[in-house]
Amino acid sequence: MPKLNKRFVDSIHANEVEAVHWDDALQGFGLRIRPSGRKSYIVKCRCRGRQIKMTIGTHGSTTAEQARVKARGIIAEAGAGIDPSSELSRTRKSPTIKELGERFLEEYVPAHCKISTAKEYRRSVELFINPKIGTRKIIDIERPEIAKLHHNLRDKPYQANRTLGVLSKMFNLAEIWGLRTDGSNPCRHVAKYKESKRERFLSEEEYQRLGQALRNALEYKLEAPAPIHAIWLLMFTGCRLNEIVTLQWAQVDLANKELHLPDSKTGAKTVYLGDAAIRQFESVKRFADNDFVIVGKNIGAHLTDLQRPWRRIRKMAKLDGVRLHDLRHSFASGGLAVGEGLPMIGKLLGHTKVQTTARYAHLANSPIKEAADRIAERISAATK
Repeated sequence: MPKLNKRFVDSIHANEVEAVHWDDALQGFGLRIRPSGRKSYIVKCRCRGRQIKMTIGTHGSTTAEQARVKARGIIAEAGAGIDPSSELSRTRKSPTIKELGERFLEEYVPAHCKISTAKEYRRSVELFINPKIGTRKIIDIERPEIAKLHHNLRDKPYQANRTLGVLSKMFNLAEIWGLRTDGSNPCRHVAKYKESKRERFLSEEEYQRLGQALRNALEYKLEAPAPIHAIWLLMFTGCRLNEIVTLQWAQVDLANKELHLPDSKTGAKTVYLGDAAIRQFESVKRFADNDFVIVGKNIGAHLTDLQRPWRRIRKMAKLDGVRLHDLRHSFASGGLAVGEGLPMIGKLLGHTKVQTTARYAHLANSPIKEAADRIAERISAATK
């Protein structure tokens, strides 16, 4: 029998019965031709005393040389005692990345993550992971593929790193669930991009413009009352956006100047209110059919979109680029400006880690710099 190559394989034709043509150069490598005319490359070898016969691929989608290389590898593995048929079966049964993502979102996320985190995880899976590697088998994914996916998101460092983190959790679970071997997480050693923490603080003059824009929006009915109240409360409390828009009246204790949040980014916490915040809460209209402080358009619902009203109000105040979260940063910087220390700022913001509040440490040096300037100027004036 001649060596199996494209010319030979193309030249032979099907008979009424199935036929196998064995290669004369590689023992155990052959071509099977069914009566239908379908031609498939096969390999036959022995592994630990047991004969194994496997299909490598169909002629057309697989070339003779590609099949030969695969056959040689299978024969070598079998000679080393590795059963190639069991490995092939394991690969075929391996779920896809999309299937792993679905299990991750249905089994793991609801039991271990907050609602906001669950939304971010779903976004990463559906928008950034599935379109790129969703159809790939879990068992086949290797580090270069993960590194490439991460690299392709380099213009969005935050999203690139979040996606890498979600993938890493998914592959850790794949190991726990027995879908990959232990220690095989392909996300390991893929370095995250450096993220620049943006810090924007409103000046006193910017606060004045924003306050005037809010008053004008309410007086001239340029915006609904709910988003205006929400922005005032973000300014006066330093709360996160989700903490204000999902706040219910049952969590508001004006008598003791406190908000009792059952679930925030850092867990249950108490927010302490100043008089300006109290006055703002007192100005908010309550509705018998709605438990939320910041009501939405639908009965019983809270406001779900503050971004669009904020962009319009921000434009009126000439504060282009300022984010709603910058109001929280500005609350912290305002506390430092009036002499409060970092531990107190951390308590007011609900930080659980000192490192989180430490990002504002450079602002606490402002009074010291001002004092140094006054002293130096006094000495300078005396020496003239």
